Amino acid sequence: MNGQTVAAPLRTDFTDQVWAAVPRDLEERFRPTVERIAEEAAARDRGRDLPFDAVRELRDLGIGRARVAVEEGGLGADWASLTPLLIAIAAADANVPQIFRGHFALVEQALTTSDRGFGDRWIRRVVDGQLTGNAWSEASGSTTSRAGTELRADVGGTLRVSGRKFYTTGSIFAEWTDAVAHRVADGVDVAVLVRLDQPGVTVSDDWDGFGQRGTGTGTIVFDDAVVDAADVLPVAERFGYQTALYQLVLLSVLAGIAHRAVSDAADAVRSRARVYSHGTADRAQDDVQIQALIGELAASAYAVESTVHAVAGAVDDAVAAARAVRDDPGDEALRERARAADAIAEIRAAQAQSFATGAVQTIASRLFDALGASSTARGASLDRHWRNARTVSSHNPVLYKNRWVGAWVLTGDLPQPLWAVGSASITARG
Repeated sequence: MNGQTVAAPLRTDFTDQVWAAVPRDLEERFRPTVERIAEEAAARDRGRDLPFDAVRELRDLGIGRARVAVEEGGLGADWASLTPLLIAIAAADANVPQIFRGHFALVEQALTTSDRGFGDRWIRRVVDGQLTGNAWSEASGSTTSRAGTELRADVGGTLRVSGRKFYTTGSIFAEWTDAVAHRVADGVDVAVLVRLDQPGVTVSDDWDGFGQRGTGTGTIVFDDAVVDAADVLPVAERFGYQTALYQLVLLSVLAGIAHRAVSDAADAVRSRARVYSHGTADRAQDDVQIQALIGELAASAYAVESTVHAVAGAVDDAVAAARAVRDDPGDEALRERARAADAIAEIRAAQAQSFATGAVQTIASRLFDALGASSTARGASLDRHWRNARTVSSHNPVLYKNRWVGAWVLTGDLPQPLWAVGSASITARG
């Protein structure tokens, strides 16, 4: 070797790469807790145990106020900073970021609304540590044009909401839920913030999906629950990038699942003592075919994460446009730019979803090709990655997103800003 010293091979911990894009201050604040959350994630999935402790610890660290400005008591994170943190949390436990999805949407409404009274009131609650869940969807009773849940005024003028909601992700962990109801007085669907610890509200953990078992995505029944009139807003007046934001959180979950699936597969390969006689090495981790497969899966995970970061950038652009309108609501040019930014954020989310949906399910399935039959044991819990990815991908189904993207590419047409799910028939109501 001509007297030259051969340098030792470079090494780095793959799991550190999950945190590589997280700003240092957020990493220092959250990483120790997130790593503890990861330790029991597989056991929670097997037992279908809700992560109450994990949610409480992240709440105490400020995850709920992450988007609020530092001078107002928050962490001052934009979506380009918060998204990598959500990916890291999802890599620890895929259920946890989805729990905060409805809360993040409520915070965005407070940050961008021109109703300063609403914004200030809810920012104070958020900074105080209060959480909001989600209760928009209904398993039955709604149509694509109106919610089945109804908001009425009683004889004394108090607003009361009644109805049955499903897919109420995060609400069982929260003080409030963000629900959609049909306001009987004028026939308008409205978003209402409902306090959960009051008579007339029943929250149940009856979600029976095969994945995302720990999100608390169950049923809420409202039976004349009280609603403050100041916390009622027509759905059409919600912030315009709402659907893109909802999908960004789910995309972050997919990216985290991808990283954890690769990491778990690599750990299993390193600990594997048995090899096949027709393999290429005496240790599984030295088998070039297995190395190539793990490398392919890791490359896919990196590509998924990269697309999610791009969506976060588009959402930040929409945030900036929305805040400009908030500060100058009469400027129609600003409103038009905001509408365009909202739509582009939706397009970017759809493009990322189109790629990530298939890619992450492939990662979660093909990891078993690097291992033996023992990897399918329930105790290994490797199946949870595919189950979780498949379940997350069933929200806002990708089936309809490619059409949006194709229409935009071919004609410039942008997707509708708000869509609904329910029966196609409109039932007359008294």
